[in-house]
Amino acid sequence: MNDLASCLSAFLNEHLPRERGASPHTCQSYAYSFQILVKFAAERHRVRPSDLCLEHLGAATVLAFLDHLEAVRGCTARTRNARLAAIKSFFRFLEYRLPACLAQARQIHAIPMKRFDEALVAYLTVDEVQAVLDAPDPGTASGLRDRAILHLAYSCGLRVGELVGLRCDQFDRRQPPCIQVDGKGRRQRVLPLWKETAVAIRNWLAVRRANSDPELFLNAVGRALTRSGVEYILASHVAAAAKQQPSLNSKRVTPHVLRHTCAMHSLQATGDIRKVALWLGHASIRSTEIYLRADPTEKLEALAKLGAPILKKGRYKAPDKLIAMLNAAASPGNYAE
Repeated sequence: MNDLASCLSAFLNEHLPRERGASPHTCQSYAYSFQILVKFAAERHRVRPSDLCLEHLGAATVLAFLDHLEAVRGCTARTRNARLAAIKSFFRFLEYRLPACLAQARQIHAIPMKRFDEALVAYLTVDEVQAVLDAPDPGTASGLRDRAILHLAYSCGLRVGELVGLRCDQFDRRQPPCIQVDGKGRRQRVLPLWKETAVAIRNWLAVRRANSDPELFLNAVGRALTRSGVEYILASHVAAAAKQQPSLNSKRVTPHVLRHTCAMHSLQATGDIRKVALWLGHASIRSTEIYLRADPTEKLEALAKLGAPILKKGRYKAPDKLIAMLNAAASPGNYAE
């Protein structure tokens, strides 16, 4: 029996950052994937998480975990595939270090990625975004923090990992105020801020607890805010904003939906997909093309320039019912030889 804890520790703390050169965001994403996997496996096998062995993560457990993600946690197929990719990467790491688990690793690698339809991106209207941004109470410290989080997430189109990883020294107070973002794939970018966003951040920094974690946004005990914390904060304010904008009740609003909203509003304002890709920190413009499919603006311009074809005028004349009945009766298939 191989200890799972030591294998995961070597994978997350040594292999990914040192041997693979993975970014901190990738390491955090993989660690979160195994966090929910370990909790699920411990409940399934009725043992403590620290008592789990590598053999507990068989193909049957992994398949049950993937079903759990979609059926219970409400994850999309894309998220399911991301979790499975992390698990497969872990077993590739083990293949050369624990030859005894080679058969188990092959079974894991045989689990296919789930195919899915690439639906149009979900985003909010200007009125819906405004209602969400106005939901936090500026009379409390948590309200000031939440307002700064929502303003920054929307105005800069940040990934949730980029948002929780921001440090205080990455906020430049000089004019024009801007924020330095450590993006995906170790790509850094500097984004200017609206005056309202900069004011929201300054108001939060004025009441932020000193001598705590260096991250910009903290939870109630002064520690760095987590992804789950941001999701909870957003969900609570969306529920409050839905009283002013009932259309929010029919939408599933996540931190990534705010990123999509920023992209769609930027595309509609500029009409330049390259600027949107630069703002979001995409490595390739192909990743940004999903917003072109969801935005009807350019398609309407194409229709206006092309012009509709001319239809020939005519009048529909319904066939005579008696003639239609006689034609059907006279067809050869209605009579036996």
